[in-house]
Amino acid sequence: MPSRRWGHHPAVLVAGILLIAMNLRAPFTSVAPLLESLQQALGFNATAAGLLMILPLLAFVIVSPLVPRLARGLGLERSAFLALLIIALGIVLRAQGSVLALYLGLALVGAGIAIGNVLLPSLVKRDFPNHIALLTSCYVLTMGIMAAIASSTAIPLEQATTSGWRFALVAMLVLPIITMLVWWPQLSSRTAPLIACAPVARSTSIWKSPLAWQVTIFMGFNSLVYYTVNSWLPTILADSGFTAEQAGSLHGVLQLASAVPGLVLVPLMPRLKDQRMIACLAPGMSLAGFIGLLLAPEWALAWVILIGGGAGAAFILALSFVGMRSRNSSQAASLSSMAQTVGYLVAAMGPPIIGGMHDWFGNWQLALMVCVGACALMACFGFLAGRNLQLPE
Repeated sequence: MPSRRWGHHPAVLVAGILLIAMNLRAPFTSVAPLLESLQQALGFNATAAGLLMILPLLAFVIVSPLVPRLARGLGLERSAFLALLIIALGIVLRAQGSVLALYLGLALVGAGIAIGNVLLPSLVKRDFPNHIALLTSCYVLTMGIMAAIASSTAIPLEQATTSGWRFALVAMLVLPIITMLVWWPQLSSRTAPLIACAPVARSTSIWKSPLAWQVTIFMGFNSLVYYTVNSWLPTILADSGFTAEQAGSLHGVLQLASAVPGLVLVPLMPRLKDQRMIACLAPGMSLAGFIGLLLAPEWALAWVILIGGGAGAAFILALSFVGMRSRNSSQAASLSSMAQTVGYLVAAMGPPIIGGMHDWFGNWQLALMVCVGACALMACFGFLAGRNLQLPE
């Protein structure tokens, strides 16, 4: 069994999971603070910038359904290494200075992140079935901390050299390189393919399950909210009178706030009979933050903390639901693929639509109201997904 193979070195696997998690947001979130510079250098309007930001999300949609088959063929460890390699190639390509390279590079980054996003819940389910909530919270915390560092340092890195935004983008290359070096020794052993862990769950049964759809829609609305605010928060704040440095720092606060719920959910979730209450409270926090940003933007720090905290808690819940609602690692991979495929398809609609609303109306009011509505719907589906149930065999 794979768990026995790793049984002698659980700390190595945990460290690898956390390092991989560092690569699953930072290369993407580091772009948003640089959007204004990219628009000026390459001639984007808000709609085109929104389309740029959805390229990784579209890559998620295309690649996520393919990951279970990839994992069954290569094994989880080798598939994870491939994800890191693709992310590294995308980071290098997007910093070459042309529009085409920027678009293709971001698409590659998204493809690598998609593979990692699908693999990690299945890896946790396979090797740590009794600690799903704990490890999920830990790697989401790590993911958020690194994303916060990437966001808050993007503008200083841009200003540090004459290469400007190109240097700020390529600086993220250090993450996949370090992770690949640490992960490399795992490739020397024969990794059992995922199919050996359990019979493969038929995708048709997953797609026909109401519970699977409840988990999927909950993740979808959370992804819509998170990636929309992640893409446009610096611009929204700049239009409200904040400087680029202040907007970048608050964008970093958003990432950090999204990581903090892990500290609370780690001890809390094992004690809960089910997750219905917390699955309603999390989107409620984000809803309150969007209303505050709409009515009193001068208090942006408080609203950003609420939005990030709510989105981070919902993200941890969505990933935990993948493990908690599935019966084995193969079923977890199928549910993870479904939830992330549909979820990121929904999320991909956010940035360009919100950017288009800004271009059409000249302000962010309607866009923020859309986010409020998405949070309300997320709470409804969170209540359903939070019940203590599992998918059928």
